[in-house]
Amino acid sequence: MVRTKDPAIRTLLIERAAQLLRAREPVTLRLLVAGTGVSTMAVYTYFGGMDGLWRAMRQEGFTRLAAKLETVRLSADPVRDLAALGAAYLSNALANPDLYRIMFDTGFELEDPAAADETLHCLVRATERAKGIGRFRSDIDALALATQSWAIGHGLVSLVATGPLPREALNHGAPMLTALFIGCGDDPDTCPRSVELGWRLDPSSESRSASRPT
Repeated sequence: MVRTKDPAIRTLLIERAAQLLRAREPVTLRLLVAGTGVSTMAVYTYFGGMDGLWRAMRQEGFTRLAAKLETVRLSADPVRDLAALGAAYLSNALANPDLYRIMFDTGFELEDPAAADETLHCLVRATERAKGIGRFRSDIDALALATQSWAIGHGLVSLVATGPLPREALNHGAPMLTALFIGCGDDPDTCPRSVELGWRLDPSSESRSASRPT
């Protein structure tokens, strides 16, 4: 009789590996299972070995990002939605800094690359909607603009979550996105308000409140 794998054990090992990374300890088989109540064999049972564990950790990072992006309720204002998706991206990275770092370690392939790509396509769809209602110029490449938006968020949060900058540096995100969107044709009077409405939707980052207009 084949025993059914317990997803809780799989999650436990992924979380344990992330904890070791956070503590700057080596992720070895012995340390991975220490105190978990499972044997080293579980790493092979659930991941096929250490390389499989790293792939699963990368995938888990994108899985959590996708889940966070799904919490953003789309509105009639796609520019606001783009900013809200950016805020959700930052929130996910700050909540999962160790998995976030591994997400972009291309030394290990993803288990489901299409699922990871979908996190970018959320931004692409919002960009297309903005073009469709005339907020962005019709000649704007939606994928390119979505990538530029992602790069702004990724750069900021990487410097905060895994780098030298204080959390307050995230305040630069709204004006950077505003400048990008105005450069793509959005109205200079309308754009800042749309971006601020989206950027403020993430309640987990109190530091950004300093940049909100009263």
